[in-house]
Amino acid sequence: FTLAHYDDAINCYSKAIIKNPTNATYFTNRALCNLKLKRWDLCCQDCRRALDIDANLLKGHFFLGQGLMEIDSFDEAIKHLQRAYDLSKEQKQNFGDDITLQLRLARKKRWNVLEEKRIHQEIELQSYLNRLIKGDMENRLGQLKLNDNVPEEQLKEKQQEIEQECDDHIKELNNIFSKVYERRKKRDVPDFLCGKISFEILTEPVITPSGITYERKEIEEHLQRVGHFDPVTRVKLTQDQLIPNFSMKEVVDSFIAENE
Repeated sequence: FTLAHYDDAINCYSKAIIKNPTNATYFTNRALCNLKLKRWDLCCQDCRRALDIDANLLKGHFFLGQGLMEIDSFDEAIKHLQRAYDLSKEQKQNFGDDITLQLRLARKKRWNVLEEKRIHQEIELQSYLNRLIKGDMENRLGQLKLNDNVPEEQLKEKQQEIEQECDDHIKELNNIFSKVYERRKKRDVPDFLCGKISFEILTEPVITPSGITYERKEIEEHLQRVGHFDPVTRVKLTQDQLIPNFSMKEVVDSFIAENE
């Protein structure tokens, strides 16, 4: 494995599994090889078998989350990556920023997929409304031509008036959708506005002596449930050392106000 001979490593792990099919580590090791080879389905399959043996196997959740992300199963990927993150804290295993990086990436990819879906729906709606406006114009023009009592000069004026109304409505409609598009471009939440534990946007940010900003409720829960240390730097930390981060709060509030 260390020589990147992943297929050979897979053969070795497969033989080990035949001899001892209840060893979950063999499955996660083989899953990692398949992950390196971009064999996403095989990676997920091995991870699930490992988790059947040991539901609290951190690497099983971590590798499964990565594999699921690659096949666009973002909701399930986030669930397993979040579980891997929680287990790393409970078991006091230091994975650095590896798990949080993958979790942020999964959330980002899910956001992008949902955003593309919203964009597609908005484009369809815009096209539909444009067709309605044009259809209404053609219907009004058709009704106008059926009226034989209207003088030709007045008929032309009325036609121009109807066509101008249609153009004005279409311009107004397209301008509204253009503004929606511009607001959407600003709506993506930057990573620095999100908490380091739940990765959701901060509402009550506090800063530790290490300079790391957390959501107050989440860091206090970590200190009570997991231990008195900073989750990122692992430096000793107590609740009375948490200081409100008013600067970050101001930035978050400004972002929310601009994107409501």
